[in-house]
Amino acid sequence: MPQSLNVVLCSRDSSQLAPLELTTAVIAGWTGRDQAAVEKHIRELEELGVKRPASTPIFYRVASARITTAERIEVSGEDSSGEVEFVLARIRGGLYVGVGSDHTDRVIETVGVTVSKQMCDKPIATTFWPWEEVSGHWSQLMLRSWIVENGERRLYQEGSVTSMLDPLDLISRWHDGNGELADHCLMFCGTLPAIGGIRKSSVFEIELHDPKLERSIRHQYAIDTLPVYG
Repeated sequence: MPQSLNVVLCSRDSSQLAPLELTTAVIAGWTGRDQAAVEKHIRELEELGVKRPASTPIFYRVASARITTAERIEVSGEDSSGEVEFVLARIRGGLYVGVGSDHTDRVIETVGVTVSKQMCDKPIATTFWPWEEVSGHWSQLMLRSWIVENGERRLYQEGSVTSMLDPLDLISRWHDGNGELADHCLMFCGTLPAIGGIRKSSVFEIELHDPKLERSIRHQYAIDTLPVYG
């Protein structure tokens, strides 16, 4: 189902509202540059019942209607959590970078990763930067996320975007896109380890920070838990 979102294309000199018309949403998984670390994590998850991916990286398709800029999402049960990722989108013919959260049901993940990706909405920030403005200093960009735990805001994830494969490398491996990110397509590009382990929170906050240009893209959303009666 196509999805239409209002976003802000923010460059160093100007910003403008633009429609993000989505027909394709992709979650790139197992995108770490350190293949030994990727393999170690795969084995750890296998012990928890999560099936080994067919390839690394792997590209999971989700309904474009799952992408949202809302400040609240609803999930079933108590077993989901967010994870910060940089996202790529082709907007008005140009490649743009933003930030989002691949919110995922962790119990369903042990049943099937593809199914788990479809279970929850995927929040993104409304701001996007032109790729050409960050490509020259890409290695300096940082990803962070925070949760609320025992009433306190706590750092949950932090690390360089270079922990994941280079954006253009990821795009080139996206076979259904013939090596390109087509118009109306958005791609989540991988995440960082959780500090202290994966756990839920009623609020999730994400950030993509550019220290060279002294700017950040941020988004925060609340998670409303729906009861499961049977």
